[in-house]
Amino acid sequence: MRRLLSMLFVIAFGAAMTLTAAAQEETTGSTAASSGKQSAGMGNTDTAFVEKAARGGLAEVELGQLAVQKASSQEVKEFAQRMVDDHTKANEQLKQVAAQEHIDLPQQPNAKDKATKARLEKLSGERFDKAYMNDMVKDHQKDVAEFERESKTTKDPAVKSFAEQTLPTLRDHLKEAQKIAPKPQTAKSSGE
Repeated sequence: MRRLLSMLFVIAFGAAMTLTAAAQEETTGSTAASSGKQSAGMGNTDTAFVEKAARGGLAEVELGQLAVQKASSQEVKEFAQRMVDDHTKANEQLKQVAAQEHIDLPQQPNAKDKATKARLEKLSGERFDKAYMNDMVKDHQKDVAEFERESKTTKDPAVKSFAEQTLPTLRDHLKEAQKIAPKPQTAKSSGE
């Protein structure tokens, strides 16, 4: 009788282990299957790029809206409205890429961009214009570099296409921002 109970216990234990292993395999398989829905080349760096681009795009729209309201220069207001329009369009394109790649996009800018907005909200007039345009130059220099790198290194076709299509607009934004931004003051020579 003991032998029979022991044997039943071993069989029951083995069956339980088999079911547990099958359940784990099914869970792992479904995770792999959902990951497999992503494009063949989608990796962590591509996902990070998409998420960072989304946060940056949201920040560009928010800062642009602020500048449309607060800028004193018509040229800065027009630039800001272009930022709102172009980055809203790019954000919509990025949402399509994210949906295709099964990436949940952030819904708000990062802490650094929120701090920039808070700092700009306290400024007005020419001080606002100068600070906003200087931020736009720095920000677009980084954006152009990141989008160039991503367009060359990504293996994912959807991310590559988004980076390549957005890059000319970002380069144009940078040129325009550099043109509008105040030039650094140079020390006058004593002969003047």
